[in-house]
Amino acid sequence: MLKLGKKIVKFKTVILIMSFLLLIPSAIVYLNTRINYDILSYLPDNIDTMKGQEILTEEFGTGAFSVCVIEGMDAKGVEKLEAQIKEVEHVNRVAWYGSIADLSVPVEVFPEEVRNAFKNEEKNSTLLVITFDTSTSADETLNAVEEIRNLTKGQCLQSGMSSTIADIKNICNTEAIAYVALAAGLSAVVLAITMDSFLIPVFFLLSIGMAIIYNLGTNFIAGEISFITQALAAVLQLAVTLDYSIFLWHCYQEYREKYPDEKERAMAHAISNTITSVVGSSITTVAGFVAMCFMTFTLGLDLGIVMAKGVIFGVIGCVTILPSMILTFDKAIQKTKHKALIPDLGIIAKFVTNKFVIFIVLFAVIMIPAVYGYNHTSVYYDLAGTLPEELESVLANNKLEEDFSMGAAHMILADSNLSSKDTSAMLNEINNLEGVRIAVGLDNIIGPAIPGEVIPNTYKEILDNGKYKLILVASEYKTASDEVNNQIDKIGIIINKYDKSAMLIGEAPCTKDLINITDKDFKTVNSVSILLIFIIIAIVCKSISLPVILVAAIESAIIINMGIPAFTKTTLPFIASIVIGTIQLGATVDYAILMTNKYKKSRHNGAEKKEAVQSALGNSLQSVFVSALSFFAATFGVGMYSSIDMISALCVLLARGAIVSFLIVAFVLPALFMIFDKVIVHTSMGFLPERLKSKNDVNVYQ
Repeated sequence: MLKLGKKIVKFKTVILIMSFLLLIPSAIVYLNTRINYDILSYLPDNIDTMKGQEILTEEFGTGAFSVCVIEGMDAKGVEKLEAQIKEVEHVNRVAWYGSIADLSVPVEVFPEEVRNAFKNEEKNSTLLVITFDTSTSADETLNAVEEIRNLTKGQCLQSGMSSTIADIKNICNTEAIAYVALAAGLSAVVLAITMDSFLIPVFFLLSIGMAIIYNLGTNFIAGEISFITQALAAVLQLAVTLDYSIFLWHCYQEYREKYPDEKERAMAHAISNTITSVVGSSITTVAGFVAMCFMTFTLGLDLGIVMAKGVIFGVIGCVTILPSMILTFDKAIQKTKHKALIPDLGIIAKFVTNKFVIFIVLFAVIMIPAVYGYNHTSVYYDLAGTLPEELESVLANNKLEEDFSMGAAHMILADSNLSSKDTSAMLNEINNLEGVRIAVGLDNIIGPAIPGEVIPNTYKEILDNGKYKLILVASEYKTASDEVNNQIDKIGIIINKYDKSAMLIGEAPCTKDLINITDKDFKTVNSVSILLIFIIIAIVCKSISLPVILVAAIESAIIINMGIPAFTKTTLPFIASIVIGTIQLGATVDYAILMTNKYKKSRHNGAEKKEAVQSALGNSLQSVFVSALSFFAATFGVGMYSSIDMISALCVLLARGAIVSFLIVAFVLPALFMIFDKVIVHTSMGFLPERLKSKNDVNVYQ
């Protein structure tokens, strides 16, 4: 590794020039990488709800739809607005009671349930259903939603997933730069306080920023990334790779003292040491992100791959770009050196090792409510329900519920050969279900009052294309609620009684699938991350017992972190509950590994148990604290600022998780070492000094 270090030092100018030139294509490709704002699109393709959505697009030419509320407008005005909306590119059809039959047909002629579904006489509100020929989250659909908003100037409030996605896109585009600025700014403050130079944080952030751009630039390989990945990638990469830069700087400073007049030689040794230490450390972080790739819900694959790449780019940048910058600007950096502003935390090591029993008892007491909270933390799946109230999609959803008692809309795809008699019987059963506002299809619109001849063929084809019948179901219950999920189960039983091939699709059925799938994913990701990191620690530490102790310590920190929301009455977004465990484990188990290595070294050098634990804690506490504080700074500001709760909640959990992990490593892990020292020594390699050969020597040493 020393030879590689010398090569990097020798070609520092070339490395800097090449690294800056590589930013150009990386930035261009990143800016042209598509962002996917539709969470539900990451569901597996082989489930019925996703298959049904594909059929809807292929057979009916309808990829997305929006239910709109129009207030204070007469029929002629709605008809004029309908004509304007139809002119918007990618709008497929616009339907309301006036388009089902000619306006000359009195509204009173329609069946009461159909009339009430489209018109609220008391509030003079009319429902308009807009369908698009592109998918829910397609750029064309989102552009059409925005064009309709500009066209109607607030007269037509659009609800539905596409409208929600359009609002999320607008928020992300507005806030994305602020996320990076907050993470970088707060990290710079922490580094200025904890480091011994005011200028070195600038180069830390600059080199990490370049690695982030390289990482984001390579996302074009996947074709697109999710908005959650886009929002969190830079913040998380900064948070989990900042340690590597700190480690390199400290190594460089140590070798500068050894070789005061040979900065290139000092840096070559620093690079060599950093590669050896940081590569081993980064493997656990990469493993945590790789575990997310095992999710059936492929958002985990999206985030996992991007972040695993980010860690690798972070390591490469730390040992190439950063050393080149430090050497190039060494004089300026040395001129801004100062004493670190935080006191040495190593002084508390003696207190912790002397009072370790107290910390173990306190830990056991804390874990009782923590486990309870962990098992009772509430999770939500309704993306729209946590967006700011002033957004149009939220206003539209509230208006739908207020004026038409509609919380969600489902669609049934049934065989066109299903008889009119059976279809009517099926619709009657569905309409009799609690919470169903109306189930409407061609078979219960056409009747004695409305003969089929008065209904335009284009609208007949919407509901029956000769291969599939399309039935619309309006539910009073909100998406992701227990009530709507029970309702979906009952509708599924009814439609399968009449047509085994029938499918129930829409946002609420997709969300129900999301709940079932992510519940399994949560267990899978946790198990895989624990197993991978367990194996890595066993190999790195050459131990059977240490993986159990270290993983158990960080897992307890995760349980405490995830248990707190139950007592603060905070409901977490589902994605946070799935990925927080694996990210916190992968990113903060390094704290425990660092202390373990120092404990192992002290024992190997002949120190007794208490002396070794005290030395390990004293020598590692400062580094662990700076690492945890940097992680906290990079994520906390984003958590406080973001308007999207899915991003905000995840960042707050990560920030708090870093602090909780630090406290566990600082106060509980040393106590565990004191208790299990004998087990560790006998089940691990490299703890006993070479001179201890006999059993008696070992007993004396213990």
